[in-house]
Amino acid sequence: MMSPNRWDPLSRSLSRPLHLSNSLDNTDIPSVSVDVTICQPQQDPHSLRIEVRNSASGSAPSLSQEQQDALLAQVKRMLRLSEADERNVRDFKRIVRQVAQEEGEESQYMTDFSGRVFRSPTLFEDMVKCMLLCNCQWPRTLSMARALCELQWELQHCSPSISEDFIPQTPAGKESKRRQKVSKVASKLTSRIAESKASSEDYMNLKLDCAGVLEENVQPSFPQNDIESDLHGLNELSTTDPPSARDRIGNFPSPRELANLDESFLAKRCNLGYRAGRILKLARGIVDGQIQLRELEDMCNEASLTAYVKLAEQLSQINGFGPFTRNNVLVCIGFYHVIPTDSETIRHLKQVHARNCTSKTVQMIAESIYGKYAPFQFLAY
Repeated sequence: MMSPNRWDPLSRSLSRPLHLSNSLDNTDIPSVSVDVTICQPQQDPHSLRIEVRNSASGSAPSLSQEQQDALLAQVKRMLRLSEADERNVRDFKRIVRQVAQEEGEESQYMTDFSGRVFRSPTLFEDMVKCMLLCNCQWPRTLSMARALCELQWELQHCSPSISEDFIPQTPAGKESKRRQKVSKVASKLTSRIAESKASSEDYMNLKLDCAGVLEENVQPSFPQNDIESDLHGLNELSTTDPPSARDRIGNFPSPRELANLDESFLAKRCNLGYRAGRILKLARGIVDGQIQLRELEDMCNEASLTAYVKLAEQLSQINGFGPFTRNNVLVCIGFYHVIPTDSETIRHLKQVHARNCTSKTVQMIAESIYGKYAPFQFLAY
């Protein structure tokens, strides 16, 4: 997963920092984060358990109701737990069953797929990460995302006058080297779980209870009215020691944290290349109020082709958002009828469907294969 997301396969939990405010785009509110771990208790599969603790990037003795609501909103966005997402899941599953009946063949993968695509807690993070997908291999994308989170930690903990003496600490790794590290990483998982259990008493627990009725093959929904925060006597945050060097990965930087950085420094520190200028223009546009992310995201509430066209047009006016990046952002927002295509799509269609295509024909061939799942072609892909 891209930083700062961390998936622990042993405990089956997702961890990352989250901001204590939803209003960091164009305000002077300080960027304060807490470390959050999300898991689904085996004894209560219809709920989520959210563990919150102090992050080294900021300290707060307690969480206000507004901060609790901000954390819950970010978790719901990441896991797509809105009523609209639930409707999409039901409709997608219905179409999958319909296609299986018409073709007389059922795909186990399609049947098991939940119909939810993980995304970031904020649209800004989604937009930047979509930029990081362009014109590079996956290891480079992971490297750049990690470097941005390392930079955020440095901005929070180091001297305010960050100079260009900083050099990239996260070079783009090669796939062969990454494979060699797998065994070392695996050997540390057990100790990490032990550390997590040892410090579990320092967490504040937010238990989200689902009161909804489960549909067949559909994950539980978590509409706002059905969420109960079990916070009685648990709203005191613990004080934790500063993280070790290996844990010095902060939150994903906010637009305001990036807006005042020098382009050459950002490009060098995070190995971003030409992307640094585009990321800075996006961040500065948001801070200046020229780009209104909330308005863009609110437009997706109208699940129509008209709303899609309006969103696509507005995104195309932002520097760096060509067809591939733009379509990935639209998927993150919630439009699934257009598949973002690149060289990986060409490889997939050849290996899985034995269809040869080029950059000019890949969109047409992808639509011929997945069009039967409209308007959820991307989910089927």
